[in-house]
Amino acid sequence: MRCLVTAALPYVNAIPHIGNIVGSHLPADIFARYLRSKGHDVLFVGGSDEHGTPNVLAAREHGLPVEEFCARLHEIHARIYRWFDISYDIFSRTSKPLHHEVTRDFFDRVRANGHIQEGDLEQFFCPKDERFLPDRYVEGTCPHCRYRPAYGDQCERCGRSLEPRALIDPACKICGARPALRTSRHLFLRFDRIAPRLEEWIGRAEHWRPQVRAIAQGWLREGLRERCITRDLEWGVKVPIPGFTDKVFYVWFDAPIGYITFTREAAGDAARFEGFWRDPGTRIFHWLGKDNIYFHSIFWPGMLMAEGTYSLPHRVDGLQFLNYEGQKISKSKKWGIFCERLPEAGLDVDILRGYLTFLIPETGDTEFRWDDLERRVNGELIGTFANFVNRTISLARSKLGGEVVRPADGEMDPLDLELAAAAARRAAEADRLLEAGELRTAFSEVLGLAADGNRYFDRVAPWKLAKSAEDRDRARAARVLWLCAAIARSLAVLAAPFLPRSAARIYAQLAIPGRPDEPGRYADAGRLDLPERHVLGEPQPLFRKLAPEEVERARKIATEPSDLAALLELPPPPTA
Repeated sequence: MRCLVTAALPYVNAIPHIGNIVGSHLPADIFARYLRSKGHDVLFVGGSDEHGTPNVLAAREHGLPVEEFCARLHEIHARIYRWFDISYDIFSRTSKPLHHEVTRDFFDRVRANGHIQEGDLEQFFCPKDERFLPDRYVEGTCPHCRYRPAYGDQCERCGRSLEPRALIDPACKICGARPALRTSRHLFLRFDRIAPRLEEWIGRAEHWRPQVRAIAQGWLREGLRERCITRDLEWGVKVPIPGFTDKVFYVWFDAPIGYITFTREAAGDAARFEGFWRDPGTRIFHWLGKDNIYFHSIFWPGMLMAEGTYSLPHRVDGLQFLNYEGQKISKSKKWGIFCERLPEAGLDVDILRGYLTFLIPETGDTEFRWDDLERRVNGELIGTFANFVNRTISLARSKLGGEVVRPADGEMDPLDLELAAAAARRAAEADRLLEAGELRTAFSEVLGLAADGNRYFDRVAPWKLAKSAEDRDRARAARVLWLCAAIARSLAVLAAPFLPRSAARIYAQLAIPGRPDEPGRYADAGRLDLPERHVLGEPQPLFRKLAPEEVERARKIATEPSDLAALLELPPPPTA
């Protein structure tokens, strides 16, 4: 099967915090790795969303051309995702000429299909700064929940999509002045015409998360209307029709088209690209956070329907929010974990990936706590998962020279058979859960198999058998440890989407050739699969136990956001 996996495109001027990683990049990566290990033809695409006035203003503030400003920020994003082992096939940019070309072609087909109309739009104009203000640069009080400051396009408290004109007591975010409304001619996409098709399509999406369908259906019940797709801005994809060439496409319109552009870049040839976007047998999966659910379940599919030639998403995997130590993450309040600092913090990336997998907010908001990280990593990731692998290999090496022997037919007793059945059952369940996008529960099945292995190890006590003077007992020890090593191999395969480096280290210590994440490998994850006589490699601890002082040091480093000028490698401002 051919599968396209995407993570929501991060706005380039928003350097990711830990909630962004948990909210789209990490779960999308786990899912893409799983699909590859199943043997599917997979592309995992992402990129930075680079257009809009905020970048122009920020670039000016830092004394850089906007192109260079975005290029430097893009590389900061890319470094962070590489550090997390996010296995993008491509992490590209919406500022590339190819994306401008693809966006204009997309618009031309939408327009040819009769879904574009002209109209007047009242926009806020700041008389002090002498510019039209993008929605995010108008702040005021939300008319629904009375939260302030709400942005002109969305309230972060209640999640409602807004029009700037609806804000109570609007103000320019740049200078604080009260903006005035001015009329300008713009282009609108007629979502009201597409609503019946959207309603029918979403009605059939019974495999979506309930909260995603509920949000989409809520928007449909409120009624869709035309939505402006252009803005009087300086930085973006230029509108290619007479009378509008001084405008650009609104960033919400051009950004998701990046999924198409980046697939075209990554596919390598036209036929493969066509297969990912125009073959009805391909499945497209979008991973994103709560604030993007309405867009990816309503407006992006509506855009695709209006264009008419590209495939619709198979599933919109919308997640909830990750909070930090009892509060919402906020960079302005310096409250959260800021990803550019994590390489300095000294935490093993797989330790962090493992803990964050526990926190993927699939059905409700979750919370990062440092004491919880220490407890769960030391208890479950190290004390259960890594401990089983290490004690198996260590005992085999120290008492049997590393050689383990497959039990012959009839040599497995009830405890052996029980463990073998657990491996098959848990692998099948993890497979089912991952296929459904239930990543946290799938990970619990992997850790559950490690716990099964530890219980078996304790009940059979192979260390006693290996120390016995009886040849029969030592032969039994070799068979028991073969079974344990085979379970460790299964664990490596099952854990590879979540803990890719650790899974590779397990394979190396088991002296198994190849990789645990090879295409098609997942199909035999639940099978006991080692040579009849096999010599294991040298044991090495997968992780170091986290000490309280190490956790505290990591906390102090990772919770202090970096100065943007330093990240951009700009000289410090001159001293007075």
